[in-house]
Amino acid sequence: MRLNTSMPTSFPLLHHADAAAHLSGDPTMRELIAHNGDLPVLAPTPGPFGTLIRSVNGQQLSVKAAASIHARLLDRLGTLDARALLQTPGDELRAVGLSWAKVRTVKAIAGAEQAGTVDFVHIATLPDEAVIAALLPLPGIGRWTAEMFLMFALARSDVFSLGDLALRQGLARLYPDMPADEVLAGWTPYRTLAARYLWADNHRVRAGGEPVG
Repeated sequence: MRLNTSMPTSFPLLHHADAAAHLSGDPTMRELIAHNGDLPVLAPTPGPFGTLIRSVNGQQLSVKAAASIHARLLDRLGTLDARALLQTPGDELRAVGLSWAKVRTVKAIAGAEQAGTVDFVHIATLPDEAVIAALLPLPGIGRWTAEMFLMFALARSDVFSLGDLALRQGLARLYPDMPADEVLAGWTPYRTLAARYLWADNHRVRAGGEPVG
């Protein structure tokens, strides 16, 4: 599927003050923001292709292990681009630490980029669901990975992944008597920042912080 690039060329960047003010209308979220403070501002990555490759490489790994594999991959390739990935034998990619499933996925991403079936130069011009629809046909890319790409590569403001276990657990812990759809509707159009506060608070509680609520 070749992407339609007759869309607006960019999406507005998230204004954190506006987002935090909107989310603070929810008393529970207001408390989360107070407990966890300001979060770093997300900005669109200059290289969405490389960001997706790195995201796939880091799936189900610790941050430290993922960074080590990424460093070895860069050392082997010299540059993280589609041509280099396609020209590198699978067993050499496996040797830097990628599983065979991830080798298949990164090769498929590189092939799609080179063929133009996924246009990473213009993918940032597409609406969220169009980005997801473009990525889902790739092997090893599910909706969760596509949603993380929207959040952290394209810095989209209104993404919340119900496929993320930590986010579902956060909703259940903080809003036990409210349907998830109702909670999420109240956070729109800033669900990305809400998700990041749920992750941050989960990390804080696991580190021994006092639970909210």
